Amino acid sequence: MNVLSIKLFNYFLVPNLFKEGGYFFMTLILICLLASIIFSIRGVLTSKNNLMLSKKMLALSTDAGLLGLSLGFLASIFGLIQMFDVLESIGETDPAIFASGLKLSLLTATFGLFTFAVSRVGILILRWTQIE
Repeated sequence: MNVLSIKLFNYFLVPNLFKEGGYFFMTLILICLLASIIFSIRGVLTSKNNLMLSKKMLALSTDAGLLGLSLGFLASIFGLIQMFDVLESIGETDPAIFASGLKLSLLTATFGLFTFAVSRVGILILRWTQIE
């Protein structure tokens, strides 16, 4: 895989998936991801000097990751409801329409799971630095 294909992947696919998942929920999940990363980094940086603040950052990182996960699944449920409304209004169940609706509804859940996984890695690193 060369550099050009990676740049094309990042330039075309990632923003397109963000748009397809819905700007509102994807932005909220992205804010949770960034907050979790910031809380984890701040907790690691303050773990030697201020253990109380580090533990607070650990709790905030946990909450941000869980919020991102729950927002992802909430948006996925909303997406499924919208897909079933469209299928009901069309009156026929074409497998291509059904598959595209499922794909779109699962984008937010996938991004929420990614946010949760990143937050858990940050939490593990933060707990490891607090032990020492």
